Amino acid sequence: MENGEGEYTKDGSVDLRGNPVLRSKRGGWTACAFIVVYELFERMAYYGVAANLVMYLTERLHQGTVEAANNVTNWSGTVFLTPLLGAFVADAYLGRYWTFVAGSAVYLTGMLLLTLAVSVPALKPPPCNIVGGGATCPSASALQLGVYFGGLYTIALGHGGTKPNISTIGADQFDDFDPPERLRKLSFFNWWMFTVFLGILISTTVLVYLQDSVSWSVGYGVPTLALAASVAVFLTGTPLYRHKLPQGSPLARMGKVVSAAVWKCRVAVPENLGELHELEPEHYASRKRFRVDATGSMRFLNKAAVKVDEAPEWTLCTVTQVEETKQIAKLVPLLATMFVPCALVAQVGTLFVRQGATLDRRVARAFQVPPASLGAFVTLTMLVCVAIYDRVLVPAVRRRTKNPRGITLLQRIGSGLLLQVVTMATTAAVESRRLSFARSHQGLQNPTATAGRELPLTIFILLPQFVLMGAADAFLVVGQIELFYDQAPESMKSLGTAMSLTAYGVGSVLSSAILSLVERATRGSGTPWVANDLNASRLDLYYAFLAALAAANLAAFVALSCRYSYRAESAEAIDVAAQGGAPRVHLEPEPMAP
Repeated sequence: MENGEGEYTKDGSVDLRGNPVLRSKRGGWTACAFIVVYELFERMAYYGVAANLVMYLTERLHQGTVEAANNVTNWSGTVFLTPLLGAFVADAYLGRYWTFVAGSAVYLTGMLLLTLAVSVPALKPPPCNIVGGGATCPSASALQLGVYFGGLYTIALGHGGTKPNISTIGADQFDDFDPPERLRKLSFFNWWMFTVFLGILISTTVLVYLQDSVSWSVGYGVPTLALAASVAVFLTGTPLYRHKLPQGSPLARMGKVVSAAVWKCRVAVPENLGELHELEPEHYASRKRFRVDATGSMRFLNKAAVKVDEAPEWTLCTVTQVEETKQIAKLVPLLATMFVPCALVAQVGTLFVRQGATLDRRVARAFQVPPASLGAFVTLTMLVCVAIYDRVLVPAVRRRTKNPRGITLLQRIGSGLLLQVVTMATTAAVESRRLSFARSHQGLQNPTATAGRELPLTIFILLPQFVLMGAADAFLVVGQIELFYDQAPESMKSLGTAMSLTAYGVGSVLSSAILSLVERATRGSGTPWVANDLNASRLDLYYAFLAALAAANLAAFVALSCRYSYRAESAEAIDVAAQGGAPRVHLEPEPMAP
């Protein structure tokens, strides 16, 4: 449809007042520029806290290694679980934009509270007293812990409103029914993650240095200002954004489908799927929703769309509702295989950092590398790998596979999982070398004498594990978020994004559980696997255990991927009904290799 000023979008995009939008006036990379800049500053803010959190807990709040690591992963788990709530509110009630704005206000409140906690003397425990060869460290009071962790978990709540919606808002700026825009959308997540990695890089270098070498007040104050600036940038771009109307609770719709199928469990599904209940195209066109054709997969759920005389009204669902439920259900097994990889990612900000704190960090006489700054090599590797992947690998492979992405999303994720196995095996080998040096070095044979002391061994021996983890993340992280966004139904994109984030939440909690179980199980042995003094631990065995766990998870992922069938993604598979008809997504899944 055209009015002389340009063509309207065909995917149901509207402005904030619910009016159709012109393709030339809103959306595209112009609108995404504001969103991407927001993400750069927001990631600076988040990782300005997260990257060095384990060091603050151990050195300023005087917590032990295991306690601090678990507090970090428990908080991280909450951060990535709250997006489920944010996605629900966005899809069912407020829409993505207003849910994001509300979440930003809560997020900024948490950052302000956290900055206050590290700045006001009464809200910080006094430093340790060095007496003779030991140190006495007073514990933090209930008030001090309450304010600090109150700020952390306020951030987690705000993050739930922003994280599942901001990347989805960005993807919404491209019309799936316009071939040029759809092609540009294929690169969106790569460059989105590039921006994320750039923000993390700044945090793990500049902000971590400020925290370690200047003050924690400055180190937290800068990311707080960065977050405020990011929200201002996002709001500035409001006139350029395309929006999708909220379409009701996806969880309620899925629950209705499952309940209706169970109610009619004895009803036979007709051979001709065209006999199943579906509404007229005009119904979907008027609501700017997508109509989905019936498939034979998960045939039991098709019972929900079978017409039965005198059955309660709630037991009759449309084919579109059934197929949307199937699309989410197909992602759940794959989601389960993301928990272990996300638990491995959590090691970078906890035990990897504590390893670095035991080593010689001097680069020059006047400069010491903050332990958390080695995380910058994860980010640098990710930046390089994503750029090479998008600009070199995809075009080269695309010519052979004819797949617009080059390789499939599951192949990309599988590559990342394989690299993670290699990473953890390498990490175990490096840690074994570090422990051998600690045991053999003169004056360090007594394990109790090593606590708090740096080994005369350069911190850069840890570099391989950080670089390999970055390469793995370049495949895994981008592929994961794109898979769950792309394969989620059109009306449940926020839920799909939230599912990918949930994997990090569960993975972080899983990391805490594994670490606690291993610590308890090995505590009574001669040498525990993980203790406050890492030089008196067997962290190499712990990493070897994680490598074996990663290998088992990879095998499960490959088995599931071989049976997974994608939604139709090519432009030819998406038709727009003529003369104002409703868009219809034909789901004709074709088995594809992982």
